[in-house]
Amino acid sequence: MSVTKVRSRPPRAAAAKRPAVERPAAERPAPAQPADGGTLTDRAYVILEELITTLQLPPGVFLSEMALAQRLGFGRTPIREALQRLARDGLVIVAPRRGILVSEVNLKSQLRLLETRRVLESLLARLSAERSDAGERSRFAAIAQGMRAAAAAADDLAFMRLDREFNDLVSATARNEFAARAMSNMTALSRRFWYQHYKEVGDLGLSARLHAEVAEAIAARDGAAAAAGSDRLMDYIESFARKTLDV
Repeated sequence: MSVTKVRSRPPRAAAAKRPAVERPAAERPAPAQPADGGTLTDRAYVILEELITTLQLPPGVFLSEMALAQRLGFGRTPIREALQRLARDGLVIVAPRRGILVSEVNLKSQLRLLETRRVLESLLARLSAERSDAGERSRFAAIAQGMRAAAAAADDLAFMRLDREFNDLVSATARNEFAARAMSNMTALSRRFWYQHYKEVGDLGLSARLHAEVAEAIAARDGAAAAAGSDRLMDYIESFARKTLDV
């Protein structure tokens, strides 16, 4: 799957407001990590997903296994396996005879995704409230607190990382592998869409509060409140997506 790195197409206007500029090493936050440490492939996947969802690897850019391995300090095998997972998530596209391309952000696709995500989110939130154990519920409470703090500090990256952990924890604690599998390739696409547009039409404080309310309902073992909170969150996310038409 090794490809040659070539120049990407110019980003669209919305993405151009956040050019993929490398920060000086001293200013870069520590790389994201899987909650449980994970394998080398897991670690490579989490880091690459964050680079894509935060537009540091923007839509339309071609990726090189060798360049990514050198940049991230991994061997080519974990990078290749991580890219395969990202392709299943829809974040990259394997283009025959061309290479690996970061997928474009598409509003129509996002709205179709949200139709499905709404149903699954509500189900998973309710099941998570009913099936999570005491330690997991304590983690939900901590995530809610962290999300509110991230919003107060206007720290979008901290919120994004907590959102990823929240989504993964909901899927795991619902104890329904079929719903979790269906959800797994939607959340990263949604995070990237949100990150691309939230400074224009979003509200970090409101988004954090709505997420925190779902997490707090799960922590309180209130399945009905968790499902209702999930519906309110999805109402906001869909409204946010539609507002991007005016950007």
